[in-house]
Amino acid sequence: MAWVILGHTCIITFKYSDNMEYRKVVEKKFLFQTITNGAFSVDTFFFMGGLLVSFLYFRTNAKGDLNKLTQGTRGIVAGGLKFIGLLMYRFCRLTAPYMFVLGVVQVTMKWFHSNSVFEPPTADHYNCPNYWWRNFLYINTLFPVDQMCMIWSWYVADDTQFYVIGAVILVLATNHFKIATFLMTTLLLSSWLTTGYIALINNHMPSSDDPLALFDKIYDKPWTRLGPYFIGMSVGYFLFKIDCKIKMSKTTICVGWLLSSACLLSLLYGLYETELSPIMAATYSSLSHSLWALALSWIVVACSTGYGGYVNSILSAPILYPISRITYCAYLLHPLIIRLTAMNLDSPFHLGKYTMMITFLGVLVLSYVLSFIISVSFEAPIVTMLKILSPKKRKRIQ
Repeated sequence: MAWVILGHTCIITFKYSDNMEYRKVVEKKFLFQTITNGAFSVDTFFFMGGLLVSFLYFRTNAKGDLNKLTQGTRGIVAGGLKFIGLLMYRFCRLTAPYMFVLGVVQVTMKWFHSNSVFEPPTADHYNCPNYWWRNFLYINTLFPVDQMCMIWSWYVADDTQFYVIGAVILVLATNHFKIATFLMTTLLLSSWLTTGYIALINNHMPSSDDPLALFDKIYDKPWTRLGPYFIGMSVGYFLFKIDCKIKMSKTTICVGWLLSSACLLSLLYGLYETELSPIMAATYSSLSHSLWALALSWIVVACSTGYGGYVNSILSAPILYPISRITYCAYLLHPLIIRLTAMNLDSPFHLGKYTMMITFLGVLVLSYVLSFIISVSFEAPIVTMLKILSPKKRKRIQ
């Protein structure tokens, strides 16, 4: 999440700066690839989303036994009801804080459009009143980006669309596992081919182009970002099948960690000062996000089966748990805080590494402080209500 906030902070401050030549200098530095390739941070969220949806679906319904999952759930009606239940839970879980932040964005951007010395970075003052319903239905990425309200909400829309597709596959897998597997594989291959084709015909060069250059064609479209989510679902099912227990030799463990680290670092920094042919560039655009998810798969499997070592200790640190509970609200809110920081100025930013560092840290801390308030006010009550209304919860109470 800090990686996401860092990338968005750079995008906004670069837009409202007075020394753009400095940007040209820092973008040539090796470590700036961390920011240029910040899109992989979103793939991490897609991967985690697919993994948790799959693992928790099988674990909750089967309680560790896949055979139990199929009992009493045969038929279109039963599967349809389960699918509707999954969608309603998701919609109720996400929408309240989402719509609140959208309303705040609409009001503040309209005010800044009339009062700030700067123009808003996007037309939220116009788009939100006219197209808010697309956000409400989580379909805003199916329309042109210049009509999008809360442009960063593309992730929420894509993740929800993936959730719908994943729910269909999971319900189908209950009684027709091979068909579900075939459907997932077909969609995954189609996503790879579509992404490669779009990148090729647009001559997209990931090594030199702005990562947001094809935002409306590749970056935010669900059919180009599906890979990490499906890989996450596959890993979730794998962990369910082995019950998070597997024996591996020391050689396997070492090779796994080396390959995973090499893959992650290569994707982040491997294209530095590298020129790709059109075919190789299209292939990279098509497969890189899925390769990132595959590398993360080893980390999850190793940590879940007792081979994580210090990595597992860090990722499982108790201090991260309360912070993780408000990450969703932090994602919704942080771009607004960055905009408020920039558009309240009466003169442009003067870029420098210390200015960027202080701005980033301030946005990071303030995002989580305010997100806690929004989470307690809008998210937590809905989650508690859903737990009370859960059939399993009512059964335990009775």
